[in-house]
Amino acid sequence: MEEKTYLKWYNKVGYGSGDIAGNVVYAFLSSFVMIYLTNTIGLSAGIVGTLIAVSKLFDGFTDIFFGSMIDKTHSKLGKARPWMLYGYIGCAVTLAAIFAVPTSWGTMAQYVWFFIAYTLLNGVFYTANNIAYSVLTSLVTKNSKERVQMGSYRFIFAFSTSLLIQSITIGFVAICGDGAEGWRIVAVVYAVIGLIINTVSVFSVKELSEEELGRETEAKQEEETYGLVDAFKLLVANKFYLMICGVYILQQLYGAMINVGIYYMTYVLKNENLYGVFSWAVNIPLIIALIFTPALVGRWKGMYKLNLRGYIIAVIGRAFVVIAGYMGSVPLMLLFTAVAALGQGPWQGDMNAVIASCSEYTFLTKGRRVDGTMYSCTSLGVKLGGGLGTAVAGWLLELGRFDGKLAVQPQSCIDMLHVMYLWIPLVIDVIIMLVLSKMNVEGANEKIKTEKGTAASA
Repeated sequence: MEEKTYLKWYNKVGYGSGDIAGNVVYAFLSSFVMIYLTNTIGLSAGIVGTLIAVSKLFDGFTDIFFGSMIDKTHSKLGKARPWMLYGYIGCAVTLAAIFAVPTSWGTMAQYVWFFIAYTLLNGVFYTANNIAYSVLTSLVTKNSKERVQMGSYRFIFAFSTSLLIQSITIGFVAICGDGAEGWRIVAVVYAVIGLIINTVSVFSVKELSEEELGRETEAKQEEETYGLVDAFKLLVANKFYLMICGVYILQQLYGAMINVGIYYMTYVLKNENLYGVFSWAVNIPLIIALIFTPALVGRWKGMYKLNLRGYIIAVIGRAFVVIAGYMGSVPLMLLFTAVAALGQGPWQGDMNAVIASCSEYTFLTKGRRVDGTMYSCTSLGVKLGGGLGTAVAGWLLELGRFDGKLAVQPQSCIDMLHVMYLWIPLVIDVIIMLVLSKMNVEGANEKIKTEKGTAASA
């Protein structure tokens, strides 16, 4: 039987545009915050990394909290859209604050300013916005194909935005006066753009009613009464949730190491402009893969095989990037970077649909609907993985004796940059491939439904 459709093309495009706003924050922050703080403000990479790690400990609990709050919200805008709308206002303000560290203040005060702004952005505002945005996938349609399409549109916009930001930011900062003032102006411009687009995205879709979603009265009562402890128990009891969290965290670690490319291009390849070129090699293949992901999901009758086969290609691609890196061949590095990105694309496109299936698994096994709480893995993974990745990058740079005041770095730093940019991404891709080989949540759901159907008929 053909599934009922709920969305027009403009609903999907409007929803997807929300990740322009999300990546105005995330891509800008993850790609440039470390080099801004070390090379412009003059702070220590190691100390910045430690502050980011401490921040992750401080805001770690907020993911499940906001997921639970979304599940309990009932408003004219629905469950998720109010959090997405209002959360981004705080995102815009704190993003601008992070890139506006007062240069006239003492070093200790600068660290405190950064820590407070960074923690508020990640622990409160980005969390509320991102979880709400992700959970909309399960609240505006019940059609599995539409959910995959929404994920594809979303990440096409995400990677396009990342590509644009990574390509133009250094030049944009120079146009705006360079130095601290240039970074501050660019951050404000990005924040305003993100605020406008996020608002458009919020009103481009409409959440289905509780009746349309098929929520039983008992399930609604449970949603309203379960606490954080209950929510946590439901999540950790779902092995697929834990796998998705793990993959999300690993992906963000991977991204943090790839963002070390700004250092790698500057000090190893001796051309900082190559960072934008490599961004094209990453993002264009990802976008191409996302365009074909919905069709491939249909052809292979599900997401499991597609995701696993994609990451096998990604591992092979990253292995050849390592070889090309030691050969010193930039063209080959670009080629195999593109191959790896092409393999990573399908998972990016359909993971929201996988999370929806993961939420369905909890309902089938525990009898509870916890969509908002389930989608906390998106924010949890981004925050823990991205924050930990940036922290690790700072620690490793410090260990390699990086000095932002030096035009030529010591050999220990060059060796460390090879490890960070070449080897660590390969290892992470191998681990993700192994985890995806176990993540057949669609098959698990079908098995449970079949068993329940057999039991009912008996």
